[in-house]
Amino acid sequence: MHFVDAKGILTASGGHTGMNIYRGCSHGCIYCDSRSKCYQFTHAFEDIEVKQNAPELLEKALRSKRKRCMIGTGAMSDPYMHCEKDLMLTRKCLEIISKYEFGLAIQTKSDLILRDIDLLDEINKKAKCVVQMTLTTYDDDLCKILEPNVCNTKRRIEVLEKMKERGIPTVVWLTPILPFINDNKENVGAILDECVRVDVKGIIDFGMGLTLREGDREYYYEALDKFFPGVKKKYIERYGNAYEIPSPDSDKLMKLLRDVCKKNGIMYKPDECFTYMYDLPERYEQMSMFDII
Repeated sequence: MHFVDAKGILTASGGHTGMNIYRGCSHGCIYCDSRSKCYQFTHAFEDIEVKQNAPELLEKALRSKRKRCMIGTGAMSDPYMHCEKDLMLTRKCLEIISKYEFGLAIQTKSDLILRDIDLLDEINKKAKCVVQMTLTTYDDDLCKILEPNVCNTKRRIEVLEKMKERGIPTVVWLTPILPFINDNKENVGAILDECVRVDVKGIIDFGMGLTLREGDREYYYEALDKFFPGVKKKYIERYGNAYEIPSPDSDKLMKLLRDVCKKNGIMYKPDECFTYMYDLPERYEQMSMFDII
């Protein structure tokens, strides 16, 4: 871990306003796209870069903004990595977002987010808060291999349940789904059943598969050799050096996703989910108790 003074904290992309307090990650997920060389890391991925002046930069930026908007965080680096437990930079930034009554769309795999549920609740009441949780693997033993340094899927589902109790809307990222590893009806169906039970607003998936680029591919293939002997050979024979790696059962699994979502009134089109997450109405009405029972 090393500390830097950043020049800015907010970025604008595709009409969305985002921030990353950290660069790199300590979760150790074997498929992490953020390891890709295109992101031009100048330090080891596990040597977390900490933007120590993030709260000051955020306060300055929000104080000068004329119009409120949703602030997104967690797309590149999880805001609740292990170092956040002591540094509390994410929490300080949430306090500022709440102070200026901006909205928040926050993505994580960690149950550390429960530490800040009071602030998430505040933001949701003042503006709007959407908690996004990544779920890929229902089986605990397999989850420990794929996402070794973070809480398992069942614990993440408990987090979603806690958010539901507070009336904080949630969206699940059901991605990546790894060919020949967790791309089966039993895994995807079990996750979908839990999403229905905890009343998620939307489920994001781009086609039941994963993406591999230089830097990410090598790390992933090393993990395949270690934990899934013979699977790397299948990848090379079927996909070569392709960027998009769809599951052989992608069509069937996507149909399952669509059918479950349509039946239960859950958003499943990515554009629809993003529009929901980043729309901050002039007057946002928190989910009623009737909606969450």
